[in-house]
Amino acid sequence: MAVITISRQYGAGGKTLGKMIANALDYTFADSDIIQQIAKEANVSPQWVESFEKEAGTKLSRVISSMVSQRWVDRILKDERGYLDEHIYLDYLVLIVAKMADEGDVVMLGRGSQYILNDHPDAFHVLLVDELQHRIKFIVDRYNVSEKQAARIVNSEDKRRLSLYRRLGKEDYDNPGLYHLVLNMNRFSLEQAVSLICNMVEIST
Repeated sequence: MAVITISRQYGAGGKTLGKMIANALDYTFADSDIIQQIAKEANVSPQWVESFEKEAGTKLSRVISSMVSQRWVDRILKDERGYLDEHIYLDYLVLIVAKMADEGDVVMLGRGSQYILNDHPDAFHVLLVDELQHRIKFIVDRYNVSEKQAARIVNSEDKRRLSLYRRLGKEDYDNPGLYHLVLNMNRFSLEQAVSLICNMVEIST
């Protein structure tokens, strides 16, 4: 009944690796599932949650949290009762991540899960790091985009990650002391990383 959290520098292969680990252990891979559940609890569309996460900490999210065009809100929300702001998002995020962890057998990608589940007895926390150029190349190879586009994506996602952790009141997210295992993905293949993580879980449970 373990839960594995995957934190990563964008482009270090976190999503790909998370899916591979979930398949190897027959676990649930929780990424879009978290978005769906937040949307359900907040009574808003999943697209609203996705947009909110992408714009985390930017001028747009601050506008959404205060005053925003009602016509625009009505177009995105499932109905007039639904609403999402920073505090609601974080409250639901913590509750849903904790609930999934208690159900067990799940691999979670990002969203501060290493903090939310810091004291969870069955949680294993993994951090993936890599050099910037290798992360850009990973995006080029995996998503068939130009190097320029990949660099822009990595830079944008790095900023979004920083913003989310600031909203959680955390700035030490790359501190190795938070994790059971830190992997430099420049030195391991995805298959080797899967083997290391699965072995860590199996000998500890």
